Amino acid sequence: MAEERNFHVSSKTEQKRRGKQNKKAKSGGFESLGLSPNVYRGVKRKGYRVPTPIQRKTMPLILSGSDVVAMARTGSGKTAAFLVPMLERLKQHVPQGGVRALILSPTRDLSLQTLKFAKELGRFTDLRISLLVGGDSMESQFEELAQNPDIIIATPGRLMHHLSEIEDMSLRTVEYVVFDEADSLFGMGFAEQLHQILAQLSETRQTLLFSATLPSALAEFAKAGLRDPRLVRLDLENRISPDLKLTFFTLRQEEKYAALLYLIREQIFSDQQTLIFVSTKHHVEFLNGLFREEGIEPSVCYGDMDQDARKIHIQKFRARRTMLLIVTDVAARGIDIPLLDNVVNWDFPPKPKIFVHRVGRAARAGRTGTAFSFVTPEDMPYLLDLHLFLSRPVRPAPTEKEVLQDTEGILSRIDQAIANGETVYGRFPQTVIDLVSDRVREIIDGSADLIALQKTCTNAFRLYSKTKPLPARESIKRAKVLPLEGLHPMFKNLLGDKELTAAAFSERLKAFRPKQTILEAEGEAARSKNLQGSSSQWVDVMKKKRAIHEKIINLHHQQSKDQVAEFSDPVNIFGSMLEISGSKRKAKSFKDEEYFISSVPTNQHMEAGLSVRANEGFQSSRLDAAVLDLVADDSVGLQKQKSVYHWDKRGKKYVKLNNGERVTASGKIKTESGSKVKATKTGIYKRWKERSHNKVSLKGVDTEGHSEDRRGSTDYRQMQGGSNNRFKGGNSQMQGGSNNMFKGGNNHMQGGGNNRFKGGNNHMQGGGNNRFKGGNNHMQGGGNNRFKGGNNHMQGGGNNRFKGGNNQMQGGGNNRFKGGKSHRSLPNAHVPSELRDPEQVRKRRQQQANKISYMKNKSAKGKQKFGKNGNRGGKTKN
Repeated sequence: MAEERNFHVSSKTEQKRRGKQNKKAKSGGFESLGLSPNVYRGVKRKGYRVPTPIQRKTMPLILSGSDVVAMARTGSGKTAAFLVPMLERLKQHVPQGGVRALILSPTRDLSLQTLKFAKELGRFTDLRISLLVGGDSMESQFEELAQNPDIIIATPGRLMHHLSEIEDMSLRTVEYVVFDEADSLFGMGFAEQLHQILAQLSETRQTLLFSATLPSALAEFAKAGLRDPRLVRLDLENRISPDLKLTFFTLRQEEKYAALLYLIREQIFSDQQTLIFVSTKHHVEFLNGLFREEGIEPSVCYGDMDQDARKIHIQKFRARRTMLLIVTDVAARGIDIPLLDNVVNWDFPPKPKIFVHRVGRAARAGRTGTAFSFVTPEDMPYLLDLHLFLSRPVRPAPTEKEVLQDTEGILSRIDQAIANGETVYGRFPQTVIDLVSDRVREIIDGSADLIALQKTCTNAFRLYSKTKPLPARESIKRAKVLPLEGLHPMFKNLLGDKELTAAAFSERLKAFRPKQTILEAEGEAARSKNLQGSSSQWVDVMKKKRAIHEKIINLHHQQSKDQVAEFSDPVNIFGSMLEISGSKRKAKSFKDEEYFISSVPTNQHMEAGLSVRANEGFQSSRLDAAVLDLVADDSVGLQKQKSVYHWDKRGKKYVKLNNGERVTASGKIKTESGSKVKATKTGIYKRWKERSHNKVSLKGVDTEGHSEDRRGSTDYRQMQGGSNNRFKGGNSQMQGGSNNMFKGGNNHMQGGGNNRFKGGNNHMQGGGNNRFKGGNNHMQGGGNNRFKGGNNHMQGGGNNRFKGGNNQMQGGGNNRFKGGKSHRSLPNAHVPSELRDPEQVRKRRQQQANKISYMKNKSAKGKQKFGKNGNRGGKTKN
């Protein structure tokens, strides 16, 4: 009856709790997910009230156990979308459960960010989390793994290093796997590591893929082992935040420094934080020196930067002690800056996906932001590829001549086009560029470091241009026939009518072409002087030739305008682009908009840009291993485009090396940091295990005083204060010891550490680092001793070895007993006869005598050779 009553009470309590959750579920918050109290408290403590769209779509699917592939723009809450269901599934620490969740990230910084979120969300649970990333010592990570973590957050390279070093490390207990930034993991050269990691995972696991850019063709992720996955893709129309303003400036490569300095000084407010993306680490160092000479202190971050220095710089930027952060693509992936105002693309990204990841860091959580991009003439095809990917129309800004003709009408139409989501790109004011360029040149000339760095940047950018992916062929053709752009609309209030008139005159001066050739000019001069001869004949010939050429030139211009009209939308906001010879081009289309079915998908450009296969996007060739997802930021990384294979003599096969590694003649691999490691196991885990007397066993073993190895009679055992011990055999007692092994029954130990008992009926008090092999041994107060043989007795001795049975010792140190029935009671006695048998003593004395005889003979030969006075042959010098 009592059990039934308790059951009814518990069921009523459960019904009340579910009833409250059902009432709260109507609000659409996290209450509707039915989270456990500890997980729900962590979510509320983090400040989350209502799930974001990606969380609302994916969390129910994940909690139901389905494999999910999710895509949403940066800053939409993807990290919490897979962390909260993971915590709900694991709930609490299981001592013998092993690793139950694995989160893989492409970069160290992204792993650190995920670790921070996981600890904050799971602060009310007892789940253990281990971080395995490069840059940290292996020994410290061994210590974390020895604590039997429930969750591992790792990068593929470091996880594979641990799996190859630790024999007892297994991932078969993993039931929850997350690929964060999955497109980077499957496209950044991690294929070999992922293949080996996936081979060690259980087939019944739940697999999740999250990223801001994912294709719809899940066949590209077939290697992840998805089982009937559910695809969730949000914000396909708005792949970037609608609160983000895109601004594109056209300028030359050498004008970028002046343009950036002007933006920071004049256009961006001093209380706004700005993230600046550059192509290589050399540009990071150069801009850092340039800003410091100008009195602006920025933070920097690039790929091979020291980890401690990187943490310091990022922390200063997060604490708003610096307002500028200069980064490369390799280093920036994973840096989370919640309240970022502006993003500057100093070098235009070669892929649309990279652009989305860059600018997606601004305008988060309802805030507004601006993305400034510098576009050189060589970058125009990439600009067109980007807008094909974004499905946004792009227009050049009207020229100064058009603005002067109808200033108010043109500017109003520009504002309306920008409000409708169209992109308008334009030039930087040349007057501004000229003024700031003088200041930049003055700063560089006054610093020897900047002069040297400028040359390095030039060479690095040349190599970067050779290694970045090529744009689409259609975009290259279209970029060649784009009309001339005018001044960017952002500067419409900066310049007055006089400046616009001067700019228009400057543009007309640049486009000036003389109407006469040198021969025609000489002919006109000859006619004015009434000179007759062959010159007049040459004038007539040139006029006829010009008339023929003008027809060809006009035909070429008309074809160029037709191409511009073909690539552009029929409606032009500037009103005159499509006008040819005073009439608009008529649309020639055979398509029936209602019934026509195209053989090419309408979203082909978007899917091509999202593809994780490197050249599957805008090029037809399949060279997956030739181009990386992100172009490296240093000269060494830029040259790592080809896969390197090494012939393994033992395995009789080719072994693929990681990026930047090479095998030396000694069979060692030289890593990116320059250190050499063995191609096989380095033995670092074995040395750590011997030094710490600890081990890593991720097969469901808890290290706090319990072991999976409990064979034999276990009828009676006692243990107080010990950890990492093994008992084989019954009737063992231990107090205050750690890292001990008992093999055999009836053992007793008090106050000892790091001891091994092999054989029954052993007794020890107060000793450490001892080994007993053989039964019936007794020791009090000794340390670092070895007993081999039974029935040994020792009191107060240290660093002794007993080989043979029935030995007794009191008060001695550093002694060795070999042979049975030895006895010593004199304190600190050291007699050779007690230590060795007579034959050994005789050999030792004979060796000492031979050594003394050899030294005497050598001294006598020296005297005979040089004589008494030190002269050769014993003769004296007269």
